[in-house]
Amino acid sequence: MTSEEKFKKVISHAKEYGFVFPSSEIYDGLSAVYDYGQNGASLKNNIKDYWLKAMVQLNDNIVNIDSAILMHPSIWKASGHVDAFNDPLIDNKDSKKRYRADVLIEDHISKIEKKIDKEVAKAQKKFGENFDKEKYISTNPRVLQYLDKIKLIHNDFSKALDDDDLVSLKKMIEDLEIVCPVSGSKNWTDIKQFNLMFGTKLGASSENAMDLYLRPETAQGIFVNFLNVQKTSRLKIPFGIAQIGKAFRNEIVARQFIFRMREFEQMEMQFFIKPGTQMEWYSKWKETRLKWHLSLGIKAENYRFHDHEKLAHYADAACDIEFKFPFGFKELEGIHSRTDFDLTNHEKFSSKKIKYFDNQTNERYTPYVLETSIGLDRMFLAIFSNSLEEEDLKDGSIRTVLKLPSILAPIKIAILPLIKKDGLPELAKKIFKKLKWDYEVIYDEKDAVGRRYRRQDALGTPFCITVDHQSIEDGTVTIRDRDSMIQERLTIDEVTSKIKSALNIQTWLKA
Repeated sequence: MTSEEKFKKVISHAKEYGFVFPSSEIYDGLSAVYDYGQNGASLKNNIKDYWLKAMVQLNDNIVNIDSAILMHPSIWKASGHVDAFNDPLIDNKDSKKRYRADVLIEDHISKIEKKIDKEVAKAQKKFGENFDKEKYISTNPRVLQYLDKIKLIHNDFSKALDDDDLVSLKKMIEDLEIVCPVSGSKNWTDIKQFNLMFGTKLGASSENAMDLYLRPETAQGIFVNFLNVQKTSRLKIPFGIAQIGKAFRNEIVARQFIFRMREFEQMEMQFFIKPGTQMEWYSKWKETRLKWHLSLGIKAENYRFHDHEKLAHYADAACDIEFKFPFGFKELEGIHSRTDFDLTNHEKFSSKKIKYFDNQTNERYTPYVLETSIGLDRMFLAIFSNSLEEEDLKDGSIRTVLKLPSILAPIKIAILPLIKKDGLPELAKKIFKKLKWDYEVIYDEKDAVGRRYRRQDALGTPFCITVDHQSIEDGTVTIRDRDSMIQERLTIDEVTSKIKSALNIQTWLKA
């Protein structure tokens, strides 16, 4: 199965099983806007909860806030979004489609990386267990040629972006012979900058209305509340302020399902530190955040760090944690050393002092900031796409299974009476009522039990409890594991203990 075919299956499965729907679908939809269905909303909330527990509950010096979407317009002037929040856009004259120039070049690099992956896969198949991947990549002439090409493109790309040189950026697209994905032609316009913020109005009448923006990020809501939080919480530096919230960007090239949307959600934490300590904290949070991702049991080979070659106007160091999506490695989480840019600018534009007073050293200073920012929708897509599998079974059938980390699964347990009579539904419902106080549980009695297992596999339910005639006699039930399909006969107390152990968040976050 090609990566494109797999991605189509991900999108199809998400809709079929109530995870993600196209927004306003009965009106033919709205481009790059999606609704989360009943199971998607639950999975999304479980991801939020897992992040909040790790980020806030387990850290004595990090608190959580919820700032407003509508903010004073001067905030976006101070943050640089009014002047600098732009994308380089290019049109294809034949298809009339508009693209981000940087994304076209990044996609070209991804295609070269896929060629490397193909070479590695062929060699791995040829040499089997004796295959040394690292040695092959570092010595194979064709792979080295591809790597040199990528390095050269990166160098030219970074220089053009650093210099804001749109002419050189277009020349790169022409020299690399990048074609329009729709028309297949190389007939490009010049590149222009486009501001991504959505504008709106505040006021009862158009004459007196104030021009506002829908926030393009959640970070500024943290910065403008720095003093409020610090004074009311009495936290001492270093400390962090976390937030989960919606942000809005008028993405011209919104694509790849929920990877790049116009309305999306962020999970951010701004960590306030003493100037001069930022590189130490930068390294620490890189390690901490990658450990959080790996705690979910997804293979380490799906993650990599990518250092920014062009730093944002506020940063002195920045990197991304990239994830291997079906369409290649892409940014999942950003870790940025933001210096004192934000607090200094808000102090300047608001004419209010935003300083921290250190009682121990008797110093007053503007803190530096270390940021971790993860796209919740991208995290959802990373987990969902990585979990969806098709397995060939011994009986010749194919099983579609969503192997979600069980701590995040929308439904943790399905209670299944073997048949709809002989007192089995009554006992099953009694177990259902007992377990639903602690877990997301579903009761299902429709269809043969084998079909119900397949349905729960596709939903990502980690445990199925089947109540049969023996359950009436001795109080035991069958518990089935989603991933291994192994079934065990246990008492209800033993089942409860097994599930409690498997879904213990302490075990997961200590992994």
